[in-house]
Amino acid sequence: MKSYRDLIVWQKSMLMVTLVYTLLKQFPDDEKFGLTSQIKRSSISIPSNIAEGYGRKYTKEYNRFLQVARGSLFELQTQLQIAVNLKFANEKDVLEIKNISIEIEKMLNTLIKKLIPSN
Repeated sequence: MKSYRDLIVWQKSMLMVTLVYTLLKQFPDDEKFGLTSQIKRSSISIPSNIAEGYGRKYTKEYNRFLQVARGSLFELQTQLQIAVNLKFANEKDVLEIKNISIEIEKMLNTLIKKLIPSN
């Protein structure tokens, strides 16, 4: 692999960021600095940490950044559920994002496991 851009998990997370930003256009304006901002930050953090970790010199550091990306993914999943609960979006609106997030979660888990040295 020549670049983090070749990682499918990074590509899917970039797609998810685009879908998230599209979804957020329907949120109320008074949420601009609240939940909307939090969702943007957590979604952007996922591909950003995958890329930053890839650029690190040591496998241990890469693994740590992948774990941060996974944490941001869980944060995003939670925030999307909050948005549904508050009726800022409905289940149908977030379904594609949820499905992609589950794929990303599985990919991150697999990549993290492969980077952990077996004892």
